Amino acid sequence: MLLVFGTRPEAIKMLPVAQALMRKSNADVRICVTAQHRQMLDQVLDLFDVWPDYDLDIMKQGQGLEHVTTAVLQGLGDVLDDAKPDRVLVHGDTTTTMAASLAAFYRKVPVAHVEAGLRSGDPAQPWPEEMNRRVTDVIADRFFAPTTRARDNLLKENASPAAIHVTGNTVIDALLAVVDRIDRSPDLKETLAAQFAFLAPDRPILLVTGHRRENFGKPFDSLCSAIRDLARAHQIQVVYPVHLNPNVQSAVRRFLGDVPHVHLVPPLDYLPFVYLMMRAHVVLTDSGGIQEEAPSLGKPVFVMRNVTERPEAVEAGTVKLVGTDRDRIFTAVGEVIEDADAHARMSQAHNPYGDGQAARRIADILTIGSTDEFSP
Repeated sequence: MLLVFGTRPEAIKMLPVAQALMRKSNADVRICVTAQHRQMLDQVLDLFDVWPDYDLDIMKQGQGLEHVTTAVLQGLGDVLDDAKPDRVLVHGDTTTTMAASLAAFYRKVPVAHVEAGLRSGDPAQPWPEEMNRRVTDVIADRFFAPTTRARDNLLKENASPAAIHVTGNTVIDALLAVVDRIDRSPDLKETLAAQFAFLAPDRPILLVTGHRRENFGKPFDSLCSAIRDLARAHQIQVVYPVHLNPNVQSAVRRFLGDVPHVHLVPPLDYLPFVYLMMRAHVVLTDSGGIQEEAPSLGKPVFVMRNVTERPEAVEAGTVKLVGTDRDRIFTAVGEVIEDADAHARMSQAHNPYGDGQAARRIADILTIGSTDEFSP
């Protein structure tokens, strides 16, 4: 069995599956990384102490989607010929996922898709992820759907009911493991606190992540102006790990570079980022995974998108879509900062994404044919 992934989010969500499979005596597990993201991928591998059998090392400066796609297709062909897996496991919606699925299809190797069935309904949002996940689900013949909504999406697309398993999302497995690691180690907690010694203990934290391609330009200017105005209007402090993409850097530095109580920091490793989520009062993001992670920690989440492939938490009330409009972001986030009851309603809402047992379920299904499923 060959697990293929290439970015930090994929690694966070796939490594619990790799570890669960490695505990099975009847599973021969190989790992191939594409290194679509190099440094960010390596720090997650180090955190989980799992290392690949194959490393395509495809990342290059200024890489485009065409490069990632063709490099994965070409590199993975040789890996498949060498490993001769009976199945390939991919995750989510990255270009690595789509291209790895296609490479497996060309070699007639069955594909299983972890986090299958997510749909926004709009191929342009998120871009290119929505199309990547649709293509992958056309190729795959086994589907590990995180929620019943994701399962229903697959059924509407005529996937075989017997091939779909509702498992919960493996990101919750990874998150809970890291939270437990922090909670059990006073020394680690002290080290992490020292890393963020610049934070004022008496000011609530607004944690921000924003880097989506479809928001570049005027939408990104608008959301940055909302963050600037929130920092000026409320007794909060903003922590924004700024993505290295020049389109992100230029807008963020222009709008937020000299705003008091706004801390622009480099991209964070997963462990300190989880620590920040634990300390945050509110989260403002355009990320996919954070929509699942932060509600598990009881944090209200505002999503800077017009649509989401993860509608379950929106329906539960722990996540709100605010798009990129400055006034909409400013009003919605400001209400939860100032109104304790509004904050409590969002932070106490039910999180439908997992119970920390998704990776174990997937490993059991693949090795012993288990039918245990997640019931939110």
